[in-house]
Amino acid sequence: MNNYIIMHKDDRVASIRSDGSCTIYKSSFVPYNLYLEKTADNLDARLNNLNNFYYWCSSRILTMDRKYAKEILNSLGKKQAVTDRDRAEIAISYHALSLTDVYWVKQQYEKVSFKDINLFEHSLSDSFVDVSLQGKSLTIQNAELVDQLDAAGDIATQGVAPKAWIRRNNTFYLLKDGEKRDVESELLASRIMDCFKVDHVRYSREKYQNIEVSSSKIITSLSRSIVAIEFVQIYALNHDLDFHKMITAMDPDAYYSMNIIDYLVGNTDRHWGNWGVWVDNDTNKIIGLHPLMDFNKAFTSYDTVEGAVCQTTPARLSQKEAAIEAVKMTGLNQIAEVKREWFSDEEDWIMFNKRLEILREKNK
Repeated sequence: MNNYIIMHKDDRVASIRSDGSCTIYKSSFVPYNLYLEKTADNLDARLNNLNNFYYWCSSRILTMDRKYAKEILNSLGKKQAVTDRDRAEIAISYHALSLTDVYWVKQQYEKVSFKDINLFEHSLSDSFVDVSLQGKSLTIQNAELVDQLDAAGDIATQGVAPKAWIRRNNTFYLLKDGEKRDVESELLASRIMDCFKVDHVRYSREKYQNIEVSSSKIITSLSRSIVAIEFVQIYALNHDLDFHKMITAMDPDAYYSMNIIDYLVGNTDRHWGNWGVWVDNDTNKIIGLHPLMDFNKAFTSYDTVEGAVCQTTPARLSQKEAAIEAVKMTGLNQIAEVKREWFSDEEDWIMFNKRLEILREKNK
């Protein structure tokens, strides 16, 4: 009978057997989106344990809507999994490793340590970048150079746009491709965010094989992880907490600044996998919202001042309404001028200024 151990660095967090029975060693370090019950007698509880474990593992690999997902899985000889269990099997074959945190999985008698396999200290081969970023098949020579850890970072990275991790001077950078408009939108949004007091990922222009991509430096490390807000909501539900009150009490400035920026730049992709929290790896405690990221869908729904429906508020509000509420709570916090020459589209420049003026009026 299989017995999987969920690890946090080199500490055992929990173990789960194939019959669904489990042992929890460090309850405060159980992943935020994994709920396990310590029972050996209740069949329903054991089935729930297995389903929850499979779901947690499956959340640690790319989804099939990711561009080039099929090419990535084919290059690795993996089936194009649909069910949580199938996806969990793929994740476990990579020890469920990710560059977002320090969790991983091993079998009970497996002789391997976190130092042996952790992605933060593993030298990624560039051989897999062509597959992840451009959907190209591995050559026979490159296939021989790629091991499982070389591909684990890319296969665990979420999102729809094509992307790939590269390593330079012991630091990881994420390259994102896609439509030219998407790349330009992310770069412009990054420059605009520099003009406001808001913690955000900075994107820069780069070329990979003569194709323009956006590049950003990794924000996670051996000391800090990130957790998607959808997983924090799962944690809140499992612990009878009011999710929205929890977030706004924990880091109000970051939360309200997010709604202001998303309105100003017309970002319509702030779904629940696209923002989240910092976690201290020493304590597994939430320490605030992580920097704003993912702006390749900025400047959409940008033909009216109302914007789209805000995706981060408990009540149904337009982005304009959410941003006005945010300004009243935390202020506009503009620290530099946004310049006309940054905008290639005149209509976008006009709409940005209309939205900015609305918020300035509410900030008086």
